[in-house]
Amino acid sequence: MIADLKPYAEYKESGLPWLGQVPGHWETRRLRHASDMRVSNVDKHTKPAETPVRLCNYVEVYKNERIRESTRFMAATASEDERIRFGLRKGDVLITKDSEQWNDIGVPAIVECEAPDLVCGYHLAILRARPGLHGAFLHRALESHFIAAQFHVEANGVTRYGLSHGAIQGVAIPLPPPAEQAAIVRFLDWASGRLERASRAKRKVIALLSEQKQAIIHRAVTRGLDPSIPLKPSGIPWLGDIPQHWEVSRVKNEFRSLNTRRVPLNAVERGAMTSRTYDYYGASGVIDKVDDYLFDDELLLIAEDGANLVLRNLPLAIIASGKFWVNNHAHILEPRRGSIVYLAHLLETLNYSPWISGAAQPKLTQDRLLSISIAVAPPDEQDAIVRHTSEQTRPLITAISRLEREIELLREYRTRLVADVVTGKLDVREAAARLPENAPPDIAEDDTDLSDETEAADGEAAV
Repeated sequence: MIADLKPYAEYKESGLPWLGQVPGHWETRRLRHASDMRVSNVDKHTKPAETPVRLCNYVEVYKNERIRESTRFMAATASEDERIRFGLRKGDVLITKDSEQWNDIGVPAIVECEAPDLVCGYHLAILRARPGLHGAFLHRALESHFIAAQFHVEANGVTRYGLSHGAIQGVAIPLPPPAEQAAIVRFLDWASGRLERASRAKRKVIALLSEQKQAIIHRAVTRGLDPSIPLKPSGIPWLGDIPQHWEVSRVKNEFRSLNTRRVPLNAVERGAMTSRTYDYYGASGVIDKVDDYLFDDELLLIAEDGANLVLRNLPLAIIASGKFWVNNHAHILEPRRGSIVYLAHLLETLNYSPWISGAAQPKLTQDRLLSISIAVAPPDEQDAIVRHTSEQTRPLITAISRLEREIELLREYRTRLVADVVTGKLDVREAAARLPENAPPDIAEDDTDLSDETEAADGEAAV
């Protein structure tokens, strides 16, 4: 059905250079003439004299296309005036107003629920469509990179970017008749659902392949390559039996800690840099580029804090090579002996839960990391294990990379489709009319993640 889409029969000049022509019966309108806007100033503090509310914050908008009753909101308080002025209604569109990255400005989410205690939080703007504009169409229009580019151009700042009231209200959108807006929304919900289901299926395959890859590595670094070799008790309950000729050691015996050499750089310091040549590492890998470097070596980095210590959505043991900078959210380990690749595999297989402190912000201290017992193979066997795991996992890594690229292509296709439909380059009226009444809509937000992983970056932003 998507392949059958064609342009409209008649076009006219929109009067906007970036938009070009629009269908002959469409209008273009500035947001100030199509919607009411309110910029929230409700902070995250809880004050005894105020009313308890659920606060929809920046991260909920940034990470979700749709704000639903199932969305996890923060508990806070607001004054009666704030609760009335910034209370959310079904059909409202929220956009991110401020960010450390210029391209994180103007990210939209549509509100699909409402309650007396649901309030918009700080750093967000509420757009409430006036008659003649559907909130759902406004949401789809603001997803278009053609329209979002207006926000990016208007964003002010050097190290932190923000949109003025006038910049938001001055953004222009194409405006089809209301019935056509509904058809566009219906079609894009259907198409987005299909594309996301395809992406989700691929992500499930990636998860299975990753589990298989990790199982191969785990078996090799905990039992070796020869199943006939006798085992012996390690003397460590959670280690269990290990190959008879392996040594029980501790992390501190296999590595030197270089934590004293790490230096955090805040966003302002990084933003003032110009050449930005060298990788800047945080808890979960490279988070930025900087002008200088602290290390010129091959070292092992282990996350010191963050949710990934518990969730394990990203690798914890990362090999950093060449010239790079590390902040104070990653432990820096220099091997005393043996293969750094083998040791990275070994430390990645560990369950760090017994050594993690903190609930709201999990933390693995240097002392606890260095005290962990590990079973270590002789150096020559380490090299054999690395060669074996590399050979055995290569097809899996290739398949994972291919699937990740396919997901990226689906994401790019969806971005282009939304832009072409909401700007009138493609006519979806007939396609929307042919959709069955029970056509599945855009799938539940809990099952999707069309945006990049941002939690690690959120944690680093405060550095």
